[in-house]
Amino acid sequence: MSRPASASSHSIVAQAFASCRGAFIAVAIFSGLINLLMLSGSFYMLQVYDRVLSSRSVPTLIGLSLLLLAAYVLQGFLDSVRVRMLARIGARFDDQVSPAAFAAAQRLPLMGFRTEQAMQPIRDLDQIRAFLSSLGPTALFDMPWMPIFLAGCFILHPWLGWLAIGGGIIILSLTWLTERSSRLATKAHMASAGARQAVAEASRRNTEALTAMGMAPAFQRRWHEANLRHVRDWLASSDSTSGIGSFAKVFRMVLQSAVLGLGAYLSIHGDVSGGAMIAASIMTSKALAPIETAVAHWKGFVGARQGYARLKQVLDSPAFADERKTALPEPSQSLAAENLIVAAPGRQNPILQGASLKLEAGQGLGIIGPSASGKSTLVRALVGVWKPLKGEVRIDGAAITQWDSAELGRHVGYLPQDIELFDGTVAQNISRFLPDATDDAIVAAAKAAGAHELIVKLENGYDTVIGESGAALSGGQRQRVALARALFGNPFLVVLDEPNSNLDHDGDEALTRAVLGVRERGGIVIVVTHRQTAIAGVDHIAMMADGRIQAFGPKDEILQKVMRQGGLPSVQRQTVAS
Repeated sequence: MSRPASASSHSIVAQAFASCRGAFIAVAIFSGLINLLMLSGSFYMLQVYDRVLSSRSVPTLIGLSLLLLAAYVLQGFLDSVRVRMLARIGARFDDQVSPAAFAAAQRLPLMGFRTEQAMQPIRDLDQIRAFLSSLGPTALFDMPWMPIFLAGCFILHPWLGWLAIGGGIIILSLTWLTERSSRLATKAHMASAGARQAVAEASRRNTEALTAMGMAPAFQRRWHEANLRHVRDWLASSDSTSGIGSFAKVFRMVLQSAVLGLGAYLSIHGDVSGGAMIAASIMTSKALAPIETAVAHWKGFVGARQGYARLKQVLDSPAFADERKTALPEPSQSLAAENLIVAAPGRQNPILQGASLKLEAGQGLGIIGPSASGKSTLVRALVGVWKPLKGEVRIDGAAITQWDSAELGRHVGYLPQDIELFDGTVAQNISRFLPDATDDAIVAAAKAAGAHELIVKLENGYDTVIGESGAALSGGQRQRVALARALFGNPFLVVLDEPNSNLDHDGDEALTRAVLGVRERGGIVIVVTHRQTAIAGVDHIAMMADGRIQAFGPKDEILQKVMRQGGLPSVQRQTVAS
Protein backbone atom coordinates (compact mmCIF):
# COMPACT_ATOMS: atom_id res chain seq x y z
CA MET A 1 0.00 0.00 0.00
CA SER A 2 1.35 3.41 -0.88
CA ARG A 3 0.31 6.96 -0.29
CA PRO A 4 0.44 9.56 -3.06
CA ALA A 5 3.79 11.22 -3.36
CA SER A 6 3.97 14.70 -1.97
CA ALA A 7 4.09 17.61 -4.37
CA SER A 8 7.70 18.29 -3.58
CA SER A 9 8.69 14.82 -4.70
CA HIS A 10 7.53 15.71 -8.21
CA SER A 11 9.41 19.01 -8.37
CA ILE A 12 12.52 18.46 -6.32
CA VAL A 13 14.71 20.70 -8.47
CA ALA A 14 12.24 23.58 -8.51
CA GLN A 15 11.65 23.17 -4.78
CA ALA A 16 15.40 23.31 -4.13
CA PHE A 17 15.61 26.65 -5.92
CA ALA A 18 12.46 27.86 -4.19
CA SER A 19 14.04 27.13 -0.81
CA CYS A 20 16.82 29.56 -1.76
CA ARG A 21 14.36 32.36 -2.55
CA GLY A 22 15.18 34.26 0.63
CA ALA A 23 18.90 34.10 -0.13
CA PHE A 24 18.29 35.31 -3.69
CA ILE A 25 16.28 38.27 -2.33
CA ALA A 26 19.19 39.13 -0.04
CA VAL A 27 21.57 38.98 -3.02
CA ALA A 28 19.23 41.27 -4.95
CA ILE A 29 19.24 43.79 -2.08
CA PHE A 30 23.03 43.67 -1.91
CA SER A 31 23.15 44.15 -5.69
CA GLY A 32 20.97 47.24 -5.40
CA LEU A 33 23.25 48.77 -2.78
CA ILE A 34 26.33 47.92 -4.83
CA ASN A 35 24.90 49.55 -7.95
CA LEU A 36 23.92 52.67 -6.02
CA LEU A 37 27.45 52.86 -4.66
CA MET A 38 28.77 52.59 -8.20
CA LEU A 39 27.29 56.04 -8.84
CA SER A 40 29.74 57.49 -6.34
CA GLY A 41 32.57 57.60 -8.91
CA SER A 42 30.46 59.64 -11.33
CA PHE A 43 29.33 62.07 -8.62
CA TYR A 44 32.92 62.41 -7.45
CA MET A 45 34.14 63.37 -10.92
CA LEU A 46 31.20 65.75 -11.36
CA GLN A 47 31.95 67.51 -8.07
CA VAL A 48 35.70 67.66 -8.63
CA TYR A 49 35.37 69.28 -12.08
CA ASP A 50 32.46 71.58 -11.26
CA ARG A 51 33.23 72.59 -7.66
CA VAL A 52 36.76 71.76 -6.54
CA LEU A 53 38.59 73.03 -9.60
CA SER A 54 36.55 76.19 -9.77
CA SER A 55 36.82 76.94 -6.03
CA ARG A 56 40.37 75.56 -5.63
CA SER A 57 39.28 74.22 -2.22
CA VAL A 58 41.65 71.53 -0.92
CA PRO A 59 39.50 70.68 2.15
CA THR A 60 36.55 70.05 -0.19
CA LEU A 61 38.72 67.78 -2.32
CA ILE A 62 39.91 65.85 0.76
CA GLY A 63 36.37 65.50 2.08
CA LEU A 64 35.02 64.26 -1.25
CA SER A 65 37.96 61.85 -1.62
CA LEU A 66 37.37 60.36 1.85
CA LEU A 67 33.67 59.91 1.09
CA LEU A 68 34.55 58.20 -2.20
CA LEU A 69 37.05 55.93 -0.45
CA ALA A 70 34.45 54.94 2.13
CA ALA A 71 31.95 54.21 -0.67
CA TYR A 72 34.47 52.06 -2.53
CA VAL A 73 35.37 50.11 0.63
CA LEU A 74 31.70 49.46 1.36
CA GLN A 75 31.10 48.49 -2.27
CA GLY A 76 33.97 46.01 -2.19
CA PHE A 77 32.75 44.51 1.08
CA LEU A 78 29.19 44.10 -0.20
CA ASP A 79 30.43 42.61 -3.48
CA SER A 80 32.54 40.07 -1.58
CA VAL A 81 29.59 39.14 0.61
CA ARG A 82 27.36 38.82 -2.47
CA VAL A 83 29.75 36.38 -4.18
CA ARG A 84 30.03 34.32 -0.99
CA MET A 85 26.25 34.23 -0.67
CA LEU A 86 25.89 32.97 -4.25
CA ALA A 87 28.46 30.24 -3.58
CA ARG A 88 26.46 29.16 -0.53
CA ILE A 89 23.26 29.17 -2.55
CA GLY A 90 25.01 26.75 -4.91
CA ALA A 91 26.11 24.62 -1.95
CA ARG A 92 22.57 24.60 -0.52
CA PHE A 93 21.08 23.64 -3.88
CA ASP A 94 23.66 20.86 -4.17
CA ASP A 95 22.88 19.64 -0.65
CA GLN A 96 19.17 19.33 -1.43
CA VAL A 97 19.43 17.85 -4.91
CA SER A 98 22.59 15.70 -4.69
CA PRO A 99 20.91 12.74 -2.90
CA ALA A 100 18.30 12.50 -5.65
CA ALA A 101 20.93 13.03 -8.37
CA PHE A 102 23.09 10.24 -6.95
CA ALA A 103 20.08 7.95 -6.61
CA ALA A 104 19.27 8.65 -10.27
CA ALA A 105 22.86 7.79 -11.26
CA GLN A 106 22.40 4.48 -9.44
CA ARG A 107 19.04 3.66 -10.99
CA LEU A 108 19.46 4.88 -14.57
CA PRO A 109 21.69 1.92 -15.61
CA LEU A 110 18.89 -0.40 -14.43
CA MET A 111 16.59 1.48 -16.81
CA GLY A 112 18.80 0.87 -19.85
CA PHE A 113 20.85 4.08 -19.87
CA ARG A 114 24.53 4.05 -20.80
CA THR A 115 27.24 4.90 -18.28
CA GLU A 116 27.78 8.45 -19.52
CA GLN A 117 24.01 9.05 -19.48
CA ALA A 118 23.70 7.68 -15.96
CA MET A 119 26.32 10.10 -14.65
CA GLN A 120 24.73 13.11 -16.36
CA PRO A 121 22.59 14.19 -13.34
CA ILE A 122 25.71 14.55 -11.20
CA ARG A 123 27.53 16.49 -13.96
CA ASP A 124 24.50 18.75 -14.36
CA LEU A 125 24.44 19.42 -10.63
CA ASP A 126 28.14 20.31 -10.70
CA GLN A 127 27.52 22.64 -13.65
CA ILE A 128 24.75 24.51 -11.82
CA ARG A 129 26.77 24.83 -8.63
CA ALA A 130 29.83 26.07 -10.56
CA PHE A 131 27.76 28.72 -12.36
CA LEU A 132 26.18 29.96 -9.14
CA SER A 133 29.61 30.44 -7.58
CA SER A 134 30.96 32.35 -10.62
CA LEU A 135 30.51 36.01 -11.56
CA GLY A 136 27.80 35.10 -14.07
CA PRO A 137 24.83 35.46 -11.66
CA THR A 138 26.06 38.88 -10.52
CA ALA A 139 25.46 40.18 -14.04
CA LEU A 140 21.86 38.96 -13.91
CA PHE A 141 21.32 40.83 -10.62
CA ASP A 142 23.03 43.97 -11.92
CA MET A 143 21.09 44.24 -15.19
CA PRO A 144 17.85 45.54 -13.59
CA TRP A 145 19.84 48.54 -12.33
CA MET A 146 21.02 49.57 -15.79
CA PRO A 147 18.16 52.10 -16.22
CA ILE A 148 19.50 54.13 -13.25
CA PHE A 149 22.81 54.73 -15.02
CA LEU A 150 21.07 55.41 -18.34
CA ALA A 151 18.70 57.81 -16.61
CA GLY A 152 21.73 59.60 -15.17
CA CYS A 153 23.08 60.06 -18.70
CA PHE A 154 19.74 61.51 -19.82
CA ILE A 155 19.76 63.92 -16.87
CA LEU A 156 23.17 65.21 -17.94
CA HIS A 157 22.06 65.55 -21.59
CA PRO A 158 19.54 63.68 -23.81
CA TRP A 159 22.14 63.06 -26.53
CA LEU A 160 24.38 61.27 -24.02
CA GLY A 161 21.43 59.12 -22.88
CA TRP A 162 20.43 58.14 -26.41
CA LEU A 163 24.02 57.25 -27.30
CA ALA A 164 24.26 55.02 -24.22
CA ILE A 165 20.93 53.33 -25.03
CA GLY A 166 21.98 52.74 -28.64
CA GLY A 167 25.18 51.11 -27.45
CA GLY A 168 23.22 49.01 -24.96
CA ILE A 169 20.90 47.75 -27.72
CA ILE A 170 23.90 46.68 -29.80
CA ILE A 171 25.45 44.79 -26.87
CA LEU A 172 22.09 43.13 -26.06
CA SER A 173 21.92 42.04 -29.69
CA LEU A 174 25.37 40.50 -29.26
CA THR A 175 24.07 38.67 -26.20
CA TRP A 176 21.18 37.27 -28.25
CA LEU A 177 23.61 36.14 -30.96
CA THR A 178 25.72 34.47 -28.29
CA GLU A 179 22.65 32.59 -27.04
CA ARG A 180 21.78 31.31 -30.51
CA SER A 181 25.29 30.32 -31.49
CA SER A 182 26.21 28.66 -28.21
CA ARG A 183 23.09 26.60 -27.50
CA LEU A 184 23.77 23.64 -29.79
CA ALA A 185 27.54 23.86 -29.34
CA THR A 186 27.26 23.66 -25.56
CA LYS A 187 24.87 20.70 -25.77
CA ALA A 188 27.26 18.82 -28.07
CA HIS A 189 30.16 19.66 -25.77
CA MET A 190 28.38 18.15 -22.76
CA ALA A 191 27.47 14.99 -24.69
CA SER A 192 30.99 14.38 -25.98
CA ALA A 193 32.40 15.01 -22.50
CA GLY A 194 30.20 12.22 -21.14
CA ALA A 195 31.23 9.82 -23.91
CA ARG A 196 34.90 10.62 -23.31
CA GLN A 197 34.51 9.97 -19.59
CA ALA A 198 32.80 6.64 -20.31
CA VAL A 199 35.78 5.41 -22.36
CA ALA A 200 38.21 6.43 -19.62
CA GLU A 201 36.11 4.75 -16.92
CA ALA A 202 35.79 1.51 -18.94
CA SER A 203 39.55 1.44 -19.45
CA ARG A 204 40.18 2.01 -15.75
CA ARG A 205 37.81 -0.76 -14.67
CA ASN A 206 39.18 -3.30 -17.14
CA THR A 207 42.86 -2.44 -17.11
CA GLU A 208 43.97 -6.02 -16.39
CA ALA A 209 42.09 -7.47 -19.37
CA LEU A 210 43.25 -4.66 -21.65
CA THR A 211 46.88 -5.21 -20.70
CA ALA A 212 46.83 -9.01 -20.73
CA MET A 213 45.11 -9.33 -24.12
CA GLY A 214 46.87 -6.46 -25.84
CA MET A 215 43.70 -4.38 -26.11
CA ALA A 216 45.29 -1.23 -24.67
CA PRO A 217 46.20 0.26 -28.10
CA ALA A 218 42.65 -0.29 -29.34
CA PHE A 219 41.21 1.54 -26.36
CA GLN A 220 43.82 4.25 -26.75
CA ARG A 221 42.46 4.77 -30.27
CA ARG A 222 38.90 4.90 -28.91
CA TRP A 223 40.02 7.42 -26.30
CA HIS A 224 41.81 9.47 -28.96
CA GLU A 225 38.70 9.56 -31.15
CA ALA A 226 36.43 10.46 -28.21
CA ASN A 227 38.90 13.08 -27.03
CA LEU A 228 39.14 14.62 -30.51
CA ARG A 229 35.33 14.91 -30.64
CA HIS A 230 35.31 16.44 -27.16
CA VAL A 231 38.03 18.97 -28.00
CA ARG A 232 36.33 19.83 -31.29
CA ASP A 233 33.02 20.42 -29.53
CA TRP A 234 34.78 22.37 -26.79
CA LEU A 235 36.46 24.60 -29.37
CA ALA A 236 33.14 25.16 -31.13
CA SER A 237 31.51 26.06 -27.82
CA SER A 238 34.39 28.34 -26.88
CA ASP A 239 34.51 30.02 -30.29
CA SER A 240 30.77 30.66 -30.21
CA THR A 241 31.16 32.93 -27.18
CA SER A 242 34.74 34.16 -27.16
CA GLY A 243 34.56 36.10 -30.42
CA ILE A 244 31.35 37.88 -29.52
CA GLY A 245 32.55 38.39 -25.97
CA SER A 246 35.77 40.03 -27.12
CA PHE A 247 33.86 42.28 -29.54
CA ALA A 248 31.43 43.26 -26.77
CA LYS A 249 34.35 44.20 -24.51
CA VAL A 250 36.02 46.31 -27.20
CA PHE A 251 32.70 47.85 -28.21
CA ARG A 252 32.04 48.95 -24.63
CA MET A 253 35.42 50.69 -24.58
CA VAL A 254 34.63 52.35 -27.92
CA LEU A 255 31.22 53.41 -26.64
CA GLN A 256 32.70 54.83 -23.46
CA SER A 257 35.15 56.87 -25.52
CA ALA A 258 32.33 57.94 -27.86
CA VAL A 259 30.33 59.23 -24.88
CA LEU A 260 33.43 61.07 -23.70
CA GLY A 261 33.90 62.56 -27.16
CA LEU A 262 30.25 63.60 -27.42
CA GLY A 263 30.46 65.08 -23.94
CA ALA A 264 33.51 67.09 -24.98
CA TYR A 265 31.62 68.36 -28.03
CA LEU A 266 28.68 69.38 -25.88
CA SER A 267 31.03 70.95 -23.33
CA ILE A 268 32.69 73.03 -26.04
CA HIS A 269 29.28 74.39 -27.00
CA GLY A 270 28.45 75.04 -23.35
CA ASP A 271 25.63 72.48 -23.14
CA VAL A 272 27.28 70.43 -20.34
CA SER A 273 30.12 70.98 -17.90
CA GLY A 274 33.46 69.20 -17.98
CA GLY A 275 32.46 67.17 -14.93
CA ALA A 276 29.27 66.00 -16.65
CA MET A 277 31.35 64.83 -19.62
CA ILE A 278 33.47 62.56 -17.38
CA ALA A 279 30.49 61.44 -15.28
CA ALA A 280 28.52 60.40 -18.38
CA SER A 281 31.44 58.30 -19.60
CA ILE A 282 31.70 56.50 -16.26
CA MET A 283 27.94 55.91 -16.00
CA THR A 284 27.79 54.50 -19.53
CA SER A 285 30.56 52.09 -18.67
CA LYS A 286 28.78 50.99 -15.49
CA ALA A 287 25.47 50.61 -17.30
CA LEU A 288 26.88 48.25 -19.91
CA ALA A 289 29.29 46.32 -17.66
CA PRO A 290 26.66 43.70 -16.61
CA ILE A 291 25.97 42.86 -20.26
CA GLU A 292 29.67 42.40 -20.92
CA THR A 293 29.96 40.14 -17.86
CA ALA A 294 26.93 38.15 -18.98
CA VAL A 295 28.41 37.58 -22.44
CA ALA A 296 31.74 36.52 -20.92
CA HIS A 297 29.98 33.93 -18.73
CA TRP A 298 27.32 32.95 -21.24
CA LYS A 299 28.70 29.48 -21.82
CA GLY A 300 28.38 28.69 -18.11
CA PHE A 301 24.88 30.15 -18.07
CA VAL A 302 23.76 28.04 -21.03
CA GLY A 303 25.33 24.92 -19.50
CA ALA A 304 23.63 25.56 -16.15
CA ARG A 305 20.28 26.22 -17.81
CA GLN A 306 20.48 23.04 -19.87
CA GLY A 307 21.60 21.11 -16.79
CA TYR A 308 18.65 22.49 -14.82
CA ALA A 309 16.24 21.36 -17.56
CA ARG A 310 17.78 17.87 -17.68
CA LEU A 311 17.71 17.53 -13.89
CA LYS A 312 14.04 18.48 -13.81
CA GLN A 313 13.26 16.04 -16.60
CA VAL A 314 14.99 13.16 -14.82
CA LEU A 315 14.37 13.79 -11.13
CA ASP A 316 10.81 15.02 -11.51
CA SER A 317 9.73 12.14 -13.76
CA PRO A 318 7.21 9.62 -12.36
CA ALA A 319 9.90 6.91 -12.40
CA PHE A 320 11.77 8.79 -9.65
CA ALA A 321 8.74 9.84 -7.62
CA ASP A 322 9.43 9.35 -3.93
CA GLU A 323 6.31 7.51 -2.88
CA ARG A 324 5.80 6.96 0.82
CA LYS A 325 4.95 3.32 1.36
CA THR A 326 3.37 1.72 4.38
CA ALA A 327 5.89 -0.41 6.25
CA LEU A 328 5.08 -4.10 5.90
CA PRO A 329 5.90 -6.82 8.45
CA GLU A 330 9.23 -8.57 8.04
CA PRO A 331 8.84 -11.32 5.40
CA SER A 332 8.73 -14.82 6.81
CA GLN A 333 6.41 -16.99 4.73
CA SER A 334 6.72 -17.21 0.96
CA LEU A 335 8.10 -16.02 -2.37
CA ALA A 336 6.07 -16.27 -5.56
CA ALA A 337 6.57 -15.30 -9.19
CA GLU A 338 3.45 -14.97 -11.32
CA ASN A 339 3.75 -15.13 -15.13
CA LEU A 340 6.90 -13.02 -15.28
CA ILE A 341 7.83 -11.52 -18.63
CA VAL A 342 11.18 -9.75 -18.29
CA ALA A 343 13.42 -7.89 -20.75
CA ALA A 344 16.80 -6.28 -20.25
CA PRO A 345 16.56 -2.62 -19.16
CA GLY A 346 15.78 -0.38 -22.11
CA ARG A 347 14.81 -3.34 -24.32
CA GLN A 348 11.40 -4.70 -25.32
CA ASN A 349 12.33 -8.20 -26.50
CA PRO A 350 11.65 -10.53 -23.56
CA ILE A 351 14.40 -12.76 -22.20
CA LEU A 352 12.11 -14.43 -19.67
CA GLN A 353 8.65 -15.46 -20.78
CA GLY A 354 5.82 -16.51 -18.49
CA ALA A 355 7.92 -17.76 -15.55
CA SER A 356 5.98 -18.83 -12.44
CA LEU A 357 7.09 -20.47 -9.22
CA LYS A 358 6.33 -20.47 -5.50
CA LEU A 359 8.58 -21.22 -2.53
CA GLU A 360 7.73 -21.48 1.15
CA ALA A 361 9.87 -20.62 4.14
CA GLY A 362 12.64 -23.15 4.67
CA GLN A 363 12.82 -24.23 1.03
CA GLY A 364 15.79 -24.01 -1.29
CA LEU A 365 15.65 -23.77 -5.08
CA GLY A 366 18.37 -24.66 -7.54
CA ILE A 367 17.98 -23.08 -10.99
CA ILE A 368 19.76 -25.01 -13.72
CA GLY A 369 19.84 -24.86 -17.47
CA PRO A 370 22.07 -23.97 -20.42
CA SER A 371 23.67 -20.57 -20.85
CA ALA A 372 21.38 -17.75 -21.99
CA SER A 373 18.30 -19.65 -20.81
CA GLY A 374 17.15 -16.76 -18.59
CA LYS A 375 18.43 -17.92 -15.19
CA SER A 376 20.12 -14.66 -14.18
CA THR A 377 17.23 -12.65 -15.61
CA LEU A 378 14.82 -14.56 -13.38
CA VAL A 379 16.74 -13.93 -10.18
CA ARG A 380 17.25 -10.28 -11.05
CA ALA A 381 13.50 -9.95 -11.29
CA LEU A 382 12.99 -11.85 -8.03
CA VAL A 383 15.18 -9.43 -6.06
CA GLY A 384 13.72 -6.36 -7.77
CA VAL A 385 16.78 -5.34 -9.78
CA TRP A 386 15.01 -5.69 -13.14
CA LYS A 387 11.37 -4.66 -13.45
CA PRO A 388 9.13 -7.15 -15.30
CA LEU A 389 7.20 -6.05 -18.37
CA LYS A 390 4.31 -8.16 -17.11
CA GLY A 391 3.63 -10.30 -14.09
CA GLU A 392 4.50 -9.81 -10.45
CA VAL A 393 6.88 -10.97 -7.77
CA ARG A 394 5.24 -11.38 -4.37
CA ILE A 395 6.79 -11.79 -0.94
CA ASP A 396 4.38 -13.00 1.72
CA GLY A 397 1.58 -12.20 -0.71
CA ALA A 398 2.55 -8.53 -1.18
CA ALA A 399 3.79 -7.39 -4.58
CA ILE A 400 7.43 -6.39 -4.45
CA THR A 401 6.42 -2.92 -5.67
CA GLN A 402 4.63 -2.38 -2.33
CA TRP A 403 7.94 -2.50 -0.51
CA ASP A 404 10.29 0.42 -0.08
CA SER A 405 13.43 -0.69 -1.90
CA ALA A 406 15.77 0.19 0.97
CA GLU A 407 13.53 -1.54 3.51
CA LEU A 408 13.18 -4.65 1.35
CA GLY A 409 16.94 -4.73 0.83
CA ARG A 410 17.44 -5.52 4.54
CA HIS A 411 15.56 -8.78 3.99
CA VAL A 412 17.34 -9.77 0.77
CA GLY A 413 20.79 -11.25 0.32
CA TYR A 414 22.04 -11.17 -3.25
CA LEU A 415 25.27 -12.48 -4.72
CA PRO A 416 25.37 -11.40 -8.41
CA GLN A 417 27.17 -13.37 -11.08
CA ASP A 418 29.67 -10.53 -11.43
CA ILE A 419 31.01 -10.10 -7.91
CA GLU A 420 30.77 -6.46 -6.85
CA LEU A 421 32.88 -5.45 -3.86
CA PHE A 422 33.81 -1.89 -2.94
CA ASP A 423 36.85 0.00 -1.77
CA GLY A 424 36.87 -0.35 2.00
CA THR A 425 37.57 -2.95 4.66
CA VAL A 426 36.35 -6.53 4.65
CA ALA A 427 34.07 -5.70 7.57
CA GLN A 428 32.55 -2.73 5.75
CA ASN A 429 31.80 -4.84 2.68
CA ILE A 430 30.22 -7.62 4.70
CA SER A 431 28.10 -5.14 6.67
CA ARG A 432 26.92 -3.46 3.46
CA PHE A 433 28.59 -0.26 4.74
CA LEU A 434 25.89 0.21 7.38
CA PRO A 435 27.27 2.63 10.00
CA ASP A 436 25.44 0.92 12.87
CA ALA A 437 26.46 -2.65 12.02
CA THR A 438 27.77 -4.55 15.03
CA ASP A 439 30.95 -6.59 15.05
CA ASP A 440 28.99 -9.63 16.25
CA ALA A 441 26.67 -9.44 13.23
CA ILE A 442 29.61 -9.10 10.85
CA VAL A 443 31.46 -12.07 12.30
CA ALA A 444 28.26 -14.13 12.38
CA ALA A 445 27.71 -13.51 8.65
CA ALA A 446 31.32 -14.47 7.89
CA LYS A 447 30.97 -17.69 9.88
CA ALA A 448 27.68 -18.50 8.15
CA ALA A 449 29.53 -18.18 4.82
CA GLY A 450 32.47 -20.25 6.10
CA ALA A 451 34.73 -17.25 5.55
CA HIS A 452 35.78 -16.41 9.12
CA GLU A 453 39.02 -18.45 9.09
CA LEU A 454 39.87 -17.09 5.64
CA ILE A 455 39.35 -13.50 6.77
CA VAL A 456 41.34 -13.64 10.01
CA LYS A 457 44.34 -14.90 8.01
CA LEU A 458 44.40 -11.69 5.99
CA GLU A 459 46.97 -9.04 6.87
CA ASN A 460 44.61 -7.04 9.07
CA GLY A 461 41.77 -9.51 9.37
CA TYR A 462 38.36 -7.90 9.11
CA ASP A 463 40.02 -4.47 8.91
CA THR A 464 41.95 -5.33 5.74
CA VAL A 465 41.35 -2.74 3.01
CA ILE A 466 40.52 -4.70 -0.13
CA GLY A 467 40.60 -1.87 -2.71
CA GLU A 468 38.15 -1.19 -5.48
CA SER A 469 36.31 -4.32 -6.67
CA GLY A 470 38.22 -6.30 -4.02
CA ALA A 471 41.45 -6.08 -5.99
CA ALA A 472 43.50 -7.22 -2.97
CA LEU A 473 41.63 -10.54 -2.80
CA SER A 474 41.68 -13.64 -4.98
CA GLY A 475 38.60 -14.69 -6.91
CA GLY A 476 37.66 -17.29 -4.32
CA GLN A 477 38.17 -14.86 -1.45
CA ARG A 478 36.01 -12.25 -3.14
CA GLN A 479 33.27 -14.81 -3.64
CA ARG A 480 33.36 -15.89 0.02
CA VAL A 481 33.27 -12.26 1.25
CA ALA A 482 30.38 -11.51 -1.13
CA LEU A 483 28.55 -14.58 0.20
CA ALA A 484 29.04 -13.32 3.76
CA ARG A 485 27.58 -9.96 2.67
CA ALA A 486 24.56 -11.75 1.20
CA LEU A 487 24.03 -13.55 4.53
CA PHE A 488 24.55 -10.45 6.71
CA GLY A 489 21.58 -9.73 8.93
CA ASN A 490 19.96 -13.14 8.32
CA PRO A 491 17.85 -12.03 5.35
CA PHE A 492 14.69 -13.93 4.55
CA LEU A 493 15.45 -14.28 0.83
CA VAL A 494 18.97 -15.21 -0.27
CA VAL A 495 19.68 -15.35 -4.02
CA LEU A 496 23.06 -16.65 -5.19
CA ASP A 497 23.95 -16.44 -8.90
CA GLU A 498 26.84 -18.79 -9.73
CA PRO A 499 28.14 -18.61 -6.13
CA ASN A 500 30.78 -21.32 -6.56
CA SER A 501 32.37 -20.33 -9.87
CA ASN A 502 35.65 -19.53 -8.06
CA LEU A 503 35.40 -21.87 -5.07
CA ASP A 504 37.54 -24.90 -4.26
CA HIS A 505 36.35 -28.05 -2.48
CA ASP A 506 36.35 -26.37 0.94
CA GLY A 507 34.46 -23.43 -0.49
CA ASP A 508 31.83 -25.74 -2.02
CA GLU A 509 31.27 -27.39 1.36
CA ALA A 510 31.00 -24.00 3.04
CA LEU A 511 28.46 -22.95 0.41
CA THR A 512 26.34 -26.05 1.07
CA ARG A 513 26.41 -25.38 4.81
CA ALA A 514 25.41 -21.78 4.19
CA VAL A 515 22.46 -22.84 2.02
CA LEU A 516 21.31 -25.34 4.64
CA GLY A 517 21.77 -22.70 7.35
CA VAL A 518 19.40 -20.30 5.55
CA ARG A 519 16.78 -23.01 5.22
CA GLU A 520 17.13 -24.13 8.85
CA ARG A 521 16.40 -20.64 10.17
CA GLY A 522 13.27 -20.38 8.00
CA GLY A 523 14.62 -18.42 5.06
CA ILE A 524 14.32 -19.05 1.33
CA VAL A 525 17.47 -19.60 -0.72
CA ILE A 526 17.81 -19.68 -4.51
CA VAL A 527 21.00 -20.87 -6.22
CA VAL A 528 21.76 -20.44 -9.91
CA THR A 529 24.51 -22.79 -11.04
CA HIS A 530 26.10 -24.95 -13.68
CA ARG A 531 27.94 -27.09 -11.11
CA GLN A 532 26.51 -30.04 -9.21
CA THR A 533 27.96 -29.12 -5.81
CA ALA A 534 25.99 -25.88 -5.55
CA ILE A 535 22.58 -27.61 -5.48
CA ALA A 536 23.50 -30.15 -2.79
CA GLY A 537 21.69 -28.09 -0.14
CA VAL A 538 18.44 -27.32 -2.01
CA ASP A 539 15.25 -29.36 -2.11
CA HIS A 540 13.65 -27.94 -5.28
CA ILE A 541 14.87 -27.57 -8.85
CA ALA A 542 13.79 -25.33 -11.70
CA MET A 543 15.04 -26.38 -15.13
CA MET A 544 15.16 -23.48 -17.59
CA ALA A 545 15.55 -23.30 -21.36
CA ASP A 546 14.70 -20.67 -23.96
CA GLY A 547 13.58 -18.16 -21.34
CA ARG A 548 11.01 -20.50 -19.79
CA ILE A 549 10.83 -22.73 -16.75
CA GLN A 550 10.56 -26.16 -18.34
CA ALA A 551 10.24 -28.05 -15.08
CA PHE A 552 9.81 -27.09 -11.41
CA GLY A 553 9.37 -29.24 -8.33
CA PRO A 554 11.18 -31.44 -5.77
CA LYS A 555 14.83 -31.95 -6.65
CA ASP A 556 14.92 -35.71 -7.07
CA GLU A 557 11.70 -35.77 -9.06
CA ILE A 558 12.75 -33.01 -11.47
CA LEU A 559 16.25 -34.35 -12.00
CA GLN A 560 14.93 -37.84 -12.77
CA LYS A 561 12.32 -36.38 -15.13
CA VAL A 562 14.83 -34.28 -17.00
CA MET A 563 17.23 -37.22 -17.30
CA ARG A 564 14.51 -39.39 -18.82
CA GLN A 565 13.88 -36.65 -21.38
CA GLY A 566 17.59 -36.51 -22.16
CA GLY A 567 17.79 -32.81 -21.36
CA LEU A 568 20.08 -32.87 -18.32
CA PRO A 569 23.66 -31.74 -18.82
CA SER A 570 26.28 -34.32 -17.94
CA VAL A 571 27.60 -32.40 -14.97
CA GLN A 572 24.07 -32.43 -13.47
CA ARG A 573 23.55 -36.13 -14.15
CA GLN A 574 26.36 -36.70 -11.68
CA THR A 575 24.18 -35.10 -9.03
CA VAL A 576 21.55 -37.78 -9.43
CA ALA A 577 24.14 -40.54 -9.41
CA SER A 578 25.66 -39.11 -6.27
